[in-house]
Amino acid sequence: MKIVDKINANIQEGKTFFSFEYFPPRTEEGVENLFERLDRMVAYGPTFCDITWGAGGSTADVTLGIATKMQNLFCVETMMHLTCTNMPVEALDNALNEVRKAGLQNILALRGDPPKGQEEFKQIEGGFGNALDLVKYIREKHGDYFGIGVAGYPEAHPDFIVDDEQQMKKNYWDSLAYLKEKVCVNSVVLLLL
Repeated sequence: MKIVDKINANIQEGKTFFSFEYFPPRTEEGVENLFERLDRMVAYGPTFCDITWGAGGSTADVTLGIATKMQNLFCVETMMHLTCTNMPVEALDNALNEVRKAGLQNILALRGDPPKGQEEFKQIEGGFGNALDLVKYIREKHGDYFGIGVAGYPEAHPDFIVDDEQQMKKNYWDSLAYLKEKVCVNSVVLLLL
């Protein structure tokens, strides 16, 4: 089920709702520890849970394994993050196909942070430079199978927050216009960061 449908149902019923976000542990012991806690946390009734994606898919297998178990073993709607960082189209295709095979229908499409040791994000050859292009690509390849979430920044994206008041005003409105564009290409969930 798409998260947006669950959120909309909660809103229509006047219910309060919440979600949990998890980072993939770095060790197998950490993964087992997460699963022990996940069982108890899911008992609180989150609308969904989401799991982050390491830069360039550095935690891809762990993330996919956790997301699959969250969805199919713990029976909580799951949204997996997917980023552009160091991800050529072939790697994105593989990730999306694996997610789909696992029965997940929710993706949080993000540009992603720069990899460790890099000051700023750099688009790789054969990859995408922003979340908007990633969302468009997912829609082109998978139609409306996925409920796609995007990030929104109420004060502008952190890369564009500056001290100069005039420039900041321009950056703020540019960020809102970009956010609108992401939403208008059929992203369905907006997470404010």
